[in-house]
Parts: sequence; C-alpha cells; structure tokens
Amino acid sequence: MKRYFLSFLLVLGSLGIYAQIPNGSVLIQNGTVLTITQGTRKNTDVLILEGKIAKIGTDLKAPKGVKVIDAEGLFVMPGIIDAHSHIAIDAVNEMTSPVTAEVWTGDALNPFHISIYRALAGGVTISHAMHGSANAIGGQNETIKHRYGVTDPELLRMKNATRTIKFALGENPTRVHGKYHNVPPKSRMGVEAVIRNAFEEALAYQKKWKEYKQQGGNGIAPEYNLRLQTLVDILNGEVMIHCHSYRADEILMLMQVCEDYGIKKICFQHVNEGFKIAPELAKFGAYASVFSDWWAYKFEVYYSTAYNAAILTNNGVTTSINSDSDELIRHLYHEAAKTQKYGELSDEQALAMITINPAKQLGIDQRVGSIEVGKDGDIAIFKNHPLSIYAIPQMTLVDGILHFDIHNDPDDMRVYVNPEEDIDTANFDDHGHDHKCLQGLELFLGEK
Repeated sequence: MKRYFLSFLLVLGSLGIYAQIPNGSVLIQNGTVLTITQGTRKNTDVLILEGKIAKIGTDLKAPKGVKVIDAEGLFVMPGIIDAHSHIAIDAVNEMTSPVTAEVWTGDALNPFHISIYRALAGGVTISHAMHGSANAIGGQNETIKHRYGVTDPELLRMKNATRTIKFALGENPTRVHGKYHNVPPKSRMGVEAVIRNAFEEALAYQKKWKEYKQQGGNGIAPEYNLRLQTLVDILNGEVMIHCHSYRADEILMLMQVCEDYGIKKICFQHVNEGFKIAPELAKFGAYASVFSDWWAYKFEVYYSTAYNAAILTNNGVTTSINSDSDELIRHLYHEAAKTQKYGELSDEQALAMITINPAKQLGIDQRVGSIEVGKDGDIAIFKNHPLSIYAIPQMTLVDGILHFDIHNDPDDMRVYVNPEEDIDTANFDDHGHDHKCLQGLELFLGEK
C-alpha cells in the first residue's frame, strides 16, 4: 500500500508541484519592431533565449539549435494584454453573499478552454481572469499566461503577479442581492455601506491578531477567516482593487472610501463616465480600463462616449482597453485603433492601451507589455500595422514558444468528434462512470 501511495505522490509531483514553466528560444529577424516604450525600429531582430528577450538589434545570429522566424515585411509587437476577461474559467459569480473575498477564480482554471487559443489568434498572450460583478466585494482574480493546452492548470498562472480582487458598484450588486434576495445592498448608498462595513470588520479582525501576536502567541488564537484576511490584505496594499463601475458619482464615492481607509491601489473597470471626472481620477492615481465604444446596454450605461479613452489619456490617467468578452478579445488591436478615430491618439498611445498600460494595471509591467531586454518573450507578429483595419495576426509567442501560427495550425484546433464513431458504453454505469478507469485508479492507489 505504501509503495502505491508513494508512486501516486510522485505522479502528482511530476504533474503539478514540480511542473516547470515551458519556455523556448527563437530569433525573430528583419521585422518592424514596435517596442512601445523605446520607439519603432525597422529591420530589427529580437532574440529570445529560454523565454526571455536577450537581445534587440540588427544582424543578430541565432545560437545553434535556435529556430529562426523571418519577419521581413511584418510588424513585431509585445503580446497584447487584456485587463478584463473571463476566459479559462467556468464559474464567474459567487452570488451567495454581497462579500465573497474568500473565493478565487484561480481555483478553477481550464487550460483547454478554446477561448485561450482564439485569444492567441488575436495576438493576446495574457489576460486577467476576473470574478464577476454580482457582489459589492467579489472574489480574487487570476492573471494568466495563454499557455494553451498545458496539462497542468498551475502553468496558466502568471507566477508572482500582483494579487487583485473584484469590486462592483451600481445595478449589478443591488439587483442580485437587494432585489432578488432582499439583503443589502438594495441601493447605491447601500453598496457603499456594505464596503465600509466589510473594511471595519477587517480592521477589527486585524486588531485581534495583532494583540494576539503582541502577547507572544499565548492563549487561544483568533479564528482564522479567509474573507477578512483578504480584506486586511487590501487595506495593507497587498491586493489591488479592480472595480466594475459606470457612473461618475459612484466612482467618486469609492475613491473617497479608499482615501478614508488609506487604499491607494485601484483600477476602475468599464468606467463609462470616467470622462466626466478624468482630472479627479488622475489626481487620485486611479487606473481606468474601458470599452472602446460599448454603452447603452442598460440604463446606468446610457451616458457615455467613444472619446472616453482619449479624454482619460489626455488627462493623465493610465488607461487600457479591455474586452470583457471571449469573442472581442480577438480584436483588441482594432479596439485600440478606434482611439485614433475618436480622439486622434498617436500610434504609441493607442498601442499602449493594449500592452504596457494593462501591464501596469495588473502590476506586471516590469515583466511584460513592451519589447525590452530582460522581459518575457511574449510576442505578436502582424501582417500590416496592428492599428490598421487590414491587420492580420500571423504568429503569437508566449515565453518564446509559438502558440499560434496562421499558416501551420490546423483549421480547427478543437478536438474533432466523429458522430459516426462507435462508443463502447458497456463499461459505463448509470452515472456515466467508466468502470475500467475506476478499477485502474483503485489498483493504482492500492485499494485492491
């Protein structure tokens, strides 16, 4: 029995605990490199070694065994980053309470979610897998690398990324909890009260633990509470708030709450009326992650403008454009281009909204978001300029590994199911359990 159990642990270790992040080496030659932070460089090479950008220059030589990609006539840019997404997760909202800071989308990642591949086909290498907007204080989010098809969900996580959590203002939490369950919040002022009460509970919890530690850990320790501990981490600046928001008055309200509790890290998501209070957002140091031109899909989103991103940017607010959609995520380069029609932003400003700016909002800008030596080898290669209506993604690399190739990938990356294939149902019981698999597992664990 011990021998079987030890073998089982070794298998688990090989699959998860000791799994290594896959990386590759490649030389991209002769492309027009859009570095984002250091200008545009024509006829330039980018050498990626073991997942990191090692050199940027001309006439670089590929070390022995390193693959070469000819990017002549193509545009090479950093992998696109989506600061608001729900791909790779199946359950989005934990609606059981107005405050669910204890849950975490990273607990249920699906590396085979086809939307990851489709995002790669749009040049997107990183996304922010967010909790939904049903709760005033929702769950923690997960920043993921689009390593599509890895066998271990752990490998989707972007290691050491800044922790983030989802808050929500307005109709969503008031409808879910107040209208349907008759519990707070039922009004916009109720949302503020829920958030303030949660922070007060967290402060009281923190005080109990502080007093216990000051006494040398003697006596009975306070009961551990993951929900309250997460809120304490927010108050201590260890977790950044990403808040679903539309109306200017509510955005101002939450900035006041943050100021009262000493919270400095916040990114407002959607922020459709951000253009009304752009100077106030800039003064606070808040980030804004917006749609390019979505609004009027419900009453509180009626008043908006396609100039929102440009107005925020011109007022000094670090602004990104997100998808909040497993379909629109493939077209974020087109969404960024709209800021040139509505606001006349420069190429650098527009591209920053889908690269370095969302990287800053996720606290990962030292690692990704621009093509610089030492950063991760996350690259998107385009035919035609990525802000052109004629732009077509050609290849997408994550950590130096080619995950999308328009010319060589199969037309259908999903598992093909043959409707005429015979399936042996004799081994399945009424609950859909495969007896052969169950017997094998029992033998493996030494149960028989």
